Amino acid sequence: MHFQEKLSRLPTSPGVYLMKNEAGEVIYVGKAVNLRNRVRSYFQKSAAHPLKVQVMVEHIHDFEYIVTDSEVEALILENNLIKEYAPRYNVRLKDDKTYPYIKVTVQEDFPRVLMVRRRLNDGARYFGPYTDVTVVKRTLSFLRTLFPLRTCSKKIVEGQRDRPCLNYHIGRCLAPCAGLVSKEKYGEMINEVIMFLEGRIDRLIPELTRKMQEAAAKLEFERAARFRNQIRGLQTLAEKQKMVAQHHEDQDYVGCARWGELACVQVFFVREGKLVGREHFLLDCSSEEDEGEILRSFLQQYYQEASYIPREVFLPVELEEPALLENWLLGLRGGRVYLRTPKRGPKRQLLDLVMKNAQVLLEEAKNRTSIKEKAVERALQELQEAADLPEPPGRIEAFDISNLQGTNIVASMVVWENGDFKSSDYRRFRIRGVAGAPNDYESMREVVRRRFQRGLQEREEQAGDSKFASFPDLVLIDGGKGQLKAALQVRDELGLIIPFIALAERREEIYLEGRSDPVILPLDSPGLLLLRRIRDEAHRFAITYHRNLRGKASRSSVLDEIPGVGPKRKKDLLKHFGSVKRIREASLEELQQVPGISAKLAAEIYQYMQKS
Repeated sequence: MHFQEKLSRLPTSPGVYLMKNEAGEVIYVGKAVNLRNRVRSYFQKSAAHPLKVQVMVEHIHDFEYIVTDSEVEALILENNLIKEYAPRYNVRLKDDKTYPYIKVTVQEDFPRVLMVRRRLNDGARYFGPYTDVTVVKRTLSFLRTLFPLRTCSKKIVEGQRDRPCLNYHIGRCLAPCAGLVSKEKYGEMINEVIMFLEGRIDRLIPELTRKMQEAAAKLEFERAARFRNQIRGLQTLAEKQKMVAQHHEDQDYVGCARWGELACVQVFFVREGKLVGREHFLLDCSSEEDEGEILRSFLQQYYQEASYIPREVFLPVELEEPALLENWLLGLRGGRVYLRTPKRGPKRQLLDLVMKNAQVLLEEAKNRTSIKEKAVERALQELQEAADLPEPPGRIEAFDISNLQGTNIVASMVVWENGDFKSSDYRRFRIRGVAGAPNDYESMREVVRRRFQRGLQEREEQAGDSKFASFPDLVLIDGGKGQLKAALQVRDELGLIIPFIALAERREEIYLEGRSDPVILPLDSPGLLLLRRIRDEAHRFAITYHRNLRGKASRSSVLDEIPGVGPKRKKDLLKHFGSVKRIREASLEELQQVPGISAKLAAEIYQYMQKS
């Protein structure tokens, strides 16, 4: 359908639109109350368009849209699509998938407290996201000194009678696995942990004081001493919490600072009138983006994943369509949320402090970025001279082979582009043409051939979803002269004009095409450090894949050989009986008690297990 005709057929419903460039990549995702009016406005000549929109429109080749029932639904869908596509012209959190959470597994009889990278809908309580992994680990360590929490991954039910581990004997666990603490008593401790993580220390200390006094009155001096130590640790922490309000309400104060295409958003967390913590987040944005749009995009992305949403959120500027965001937050929180912009008074003063902190953190990020860019520039210049390249390489692809005595031979391809690793372009390969004894040369030939043959095919077909069509400015081979020679043979067969080099791990020697002797750079030279970093990443990626395959092979069992028993039924059987040995010992009637196992399938499992 012609572009103009497609515009004319747009519905007037609310929804989400996706702008695409000539290569079919999504470059912008937006929401609209009226899709027709909103999308068509981009293509009307107007000097009022911001520079960002003018530049973006020049790259729009096509668009798609999705109709929703309401504007709130459109906002939710917009969030999800921004996360999925990371469009070039949207404001988006940098590395938002890596932010850690503290997870309390309250869905278990005897919950654990641990750090995780993903927030699942599994019934657990999550706290975060946090931007500093070190702080999370320090918090968990501090919690475990205050509370004797279990750290094992056992599935424990009340009444279990296992032997207690060393942690119990040194006072670091209450041994629920040995039945030495009731579910109710352990649950009381978990409630105290949750109160601590919520920043409500003032509520926690009186409760612990009461328990200490009760224990002392019963002459349970060890238990009373443990409560005393907890109180002292919490009092030390409470002294660091600053009282900023008299009303004892929960609030978030959000401020931002921007430099070019980088923005820093700072959040202060006020709980019951006390400043209990703060986090900062870096965002990618257009240099033309206004402060309100940055804050709006941040609120959408942050609170969608946040473990807690307070009743009030204070911002330095008023947002467009605040009611829409408030309605969306109401659905997430289960209660009213107010977006406020104080003009004067204590709240404005605290907000100004948040803005000041955002600016300081942005300056630190700028300095780190500047230092990193200069280091990369020096490394690329040195690499250009050492490898006799026509210009500094913007994209480097590295290949590595991993095997264990010739089994599960795999290869990795990692990509370094414009100063950083581009994990979305990483690829993994299972080597098919090599069996028996390891042969790194043949393995390298296969992976290089498969990678570039696929790339040439995609370039010829000009497919929209091209995973291999981008070619590197330099190829780095993990190995020595032999591996480089094998890779060059494939390159020449395919008629490619791309420089290849190899880095031998033993002495960190660089091998170049047409030279018998390696190039030796100082071990601390920027160029060699960059090559080693890329090579080590390829090695890590290959080893991880290899371990996954080995682990998968080792986890296979006789159950995998029984027709009709897939992954789900295998999991159900193991969950019900605990081991393959117990499944083999089970009677036909006992097998039929497993959910999802019919009488016919139970008979097949019974017969197969008896034969095996």
